[in-house]
Amino acid sequence: KLFFKTLFSRKIVLVSAIVVLLIILIAIFADFLMPYNPNQISIPERNQGMSAAHWLGTDEYGRDLLSRVIAGSRVSLIVGLLAVIIACVIGTTLGMIAGYFGGIVDDIINRTSEAVRVIPQIVFAIALCAVFGGGILNLAIVLGISNTTVYIRMMRSQVLSIKERDYIMAGKLQGNSSFRLMLKHVLPNSISPIIVTMTQQIGNTILSEAGLSFLGLGLRAPAVSWGVLLADAQKFRNVALYPWTLIPGLF
Repeated sequence: KLFFKTLFSRKIVLVSAIVVLLIILIAIFADFLMPYNPNQISIPERNQGMSAAHWLGTDEYGRDLLSRVIAGSRVSLIVGLLAVIIACVIGTTLGMIAGYFGGIVDDIINRTSEAVRVIPQIVFAIALCAVFGGGILNLAIVLGISNTTVYIRMMRSQVLSIKERDYIMAGKLQGNSSFRLMLKHVLPNSISPIIVTMTQQIGNTILSEAGLSFLGLGLRAPAVSWGVLLADAQKFRNVALYPWTLIPGLF
């Protein structure tokens, strides 16, 4: 109770939590909240502004923008969550192995991670997109791989500290295997900063997905994501004449 009271005593935290919760609920109940089919074309209604019929206006094909934003929330969150889970599983595992065993294993993992880390993330993601291609799963894999170095570095530093503690030595003297010690003792005692990093990375990953889709390297039509909607607005030169097509950028 004290934790939540202290946390939500800050207005910025409370407002942010409400916004995030609303977006998650919108993504979960998207099928019930969309007033129209997000891919339904209506040429007579193309490029209409905000109105009672279309709260956020329509695009160049007459598709309801509110419905497309709601549909895009689900795709963007799925890509963000999948990518972070992939990055966390791969990065945490490699970081734990590197920190626990040390030696040549640590050198190989650490040097490879450092080599990847010097490449700008968006450039590395673009290169991986060229190899794996688009699609929700492929994009999640690409963004996940490009984010693994954060978890490798953090987990390795945690393990280097934890493996020298007395309860790890006691576990070794009792005959526990390295795998059991890592799973039962090292991981639970080093997971807190990993969880914090995951929550931060979800937002960054959604922005990366939007950027790649905007550049035409991520998701493509008929998939609907916030990045795809911005790419459509730019492609058809709607930004100056039809500024409501930029609304997905707010999300």
